[in-house]
Amino acid sequence: MAATVAESYVPRRARSETIRKAVIYAILAAIALLFAVPFVWTIATSFKTIPDSVNVTLLPHPFTTSAWREVWTQYDFKRFIENSLFLAVVITACNILIGGLGGYAFARLRFPGRNVLFLLVLGTLMVPDQLRLIPIFVMLTHWHLIQTFRGYILINLVTATNLFFMRQYFLTIPKDFEEAAKLDGAGYFKTFWRVMLPLALPAIAALAILQFQGTWNDFFWPLIIFGQGSPHLYTVQLGLAELNFSYSTLWPEIMAGSVIAILPILAIFLVFQRYFVAGAVAAGVKG
Repeated sequence: MAATVAESYVPRRARSETIRKAVIYAILAAIALLFAVPFVWTIATSFKTIPDSVNVTLLPHPFTTSAWREVWTQYDFKRFIENSLFLAVVITACNILIGGLGGYAFARLRFPGRNVLFLLVLGTLMVPDQLRLIPIFVMLTHWHLIQTFRGYILINLVTATNLFFMRQYFLTIPKDFEEAAKLDGAGYFKTFWRVMLPLALPAIAALAILQFQGTWNDFFWPLIIFGQGSPHLYTVQLGLAELNFSYSTLWPEIMAGSVIAILPILAIFLVFQRYFVAGAVAAGVKG
């Protein structure tokens, strides 16, 4: 009798577990679909005409690719993408190198005032860009770096967030690797370059995704530095802003440009997704 009750209990429990999972998956699918609606709407609007873009319909009527052609040819969107890609790659590489060096120093080296200096670096996170605008603009003007890529790269060589992120990850790496490198006669830089940096590849991948995305989507500083009559220096975000005129807004062109701007970020995230998750988790487990 007891065996019969146990046998009937197991299928009932398995059935309730299956129902619970089905409900959870249905809720998650509904939430994912809800978040996908704006992106689907963006793609659909990019294939509409300007009169049709104000209609609350998902399917374009008539279907046209004129917005894509005009964005790529008439508004020189190709140059905007090249500018954004150049700045994003250079600034990401600088942040990986300098952020890695600084993070390794704060995590492993012992020098006077290390903790105080690290707290000062973290303190800069509380200073908004709007507060730094005037002194940075004045310095770049005196150095003749306004309306140049060099000025934008200079103020973004490394961020306090990336220094903190790399320090946290280096703290998770066992010291045995460094001790083995010292026994082989490696100095601080060689230990960092040949041992610690390769071990930090997950953190580097996460940093690269976040910094590339931040630089690619940046609008504030490119507007301040490049937005003074230098359209040949415009980034993707400034190029999209140019499609919003005083008396009209080119919605199909804006949506086409937005989709083009999303594709590089999406591709990088899909390629480095596994490393991004591992690096973000590992950097947050030790303080």
